[in-house]
Amino acid sequence: MKQKTNEELLALIEKAVAGDKKSLETVILSVQDLVFNLSLRMLGTFPDAEDAAQDILLKIITHLSSFKGDSVFSTWVFRIAMNHLKNYQKHMFAKFPLSFEFYGDDIKNAKIDDVPDLTQNVEASILAEELKLSCTNVMLQCLDAESRCIFILGTMFKADSRIAGDILGITPEAYRQRLSRIRSKMADFLKEYCGEYGNGTCRCADRVNYAIQNHRLNPAQLDFSSAIPKSTIMEVKEAMENIDDISQEFAFCKTFESPAGLKEFIRTFLDGASCSVVTNA
Repeated sequence: MKQKTNEELLALIEKAVAGDKKSLETVILSVQDLVFNLSLRMLGTFPDAEDAAQDILLKIITHLSSFKGDSVFSTWVFRIAMNHLKNYQKHMFAKFPLSFEFYGDDIKNAKIDDVPDLTQNVEASILAEELKLSCTNVMLQCLDAESRCIFILGTMFKADSRIAGDILGITPEAYRQRLSRIRSKMADFLKEYCGEYGNGTCRCADRVNYAIQNHRLNPAQLDFSSAIPKSTIMEVKEAMENIDDISQEFAFCKTFESPAGLKEFIRTFLDGASCSVVTNA
């Protein structure tokens, strides 16, 4: 779908609030990838991200009449999504939290040699690529929720500090300072442990069976590989401020297609919902 300008979205939102279901569908489809990718980076796994994205998109639908155009629509969406995701506790990593220390030790010292072949005849190189994509996403779970929000807004979505600060309820100066510290911490981890995006030795190919054994990788369900990264995604602002000089470290911050199940959920909901969910919200 071609990205809509804010002016085009404002016109569609006005029609949606007046009861036009087609306009409502267009508005929601225009932000579903943004919401899903935020959810994926914040929560770590496709199933958890899909569940959270459904909740967020329903919030957007039921609160759409409260959007008055005082900000860019994507900024309003970010605020709703981040407020939901910062406090979201129904995901795997809320139950099993990670730290850089634990994850780094697991990468370096896990006993991987005695694990049997669990690849189910899937090509090893395909599984290794899936693990690379998953691994970089899991790294984000080593950050606390607030730091994850800051990193994602500043690195993946290239948010201007004024807008990001407003979304997160902190000053632009505090946002810039915290973003720089968090990016440095992430870059240090990549340099030591990641051979794909840092200077370390990539161990993903050797860790495939270990990852399958520990339910971190499923040969029958290659979520990251099947959601081919897209070249564009709605951003909060066109250009990123020059926070530091290490942005090249974060080439893993790709964006992914929303799962088919999320798209079907939205279309089914819109087909069955009364327009009163928008007009009477």
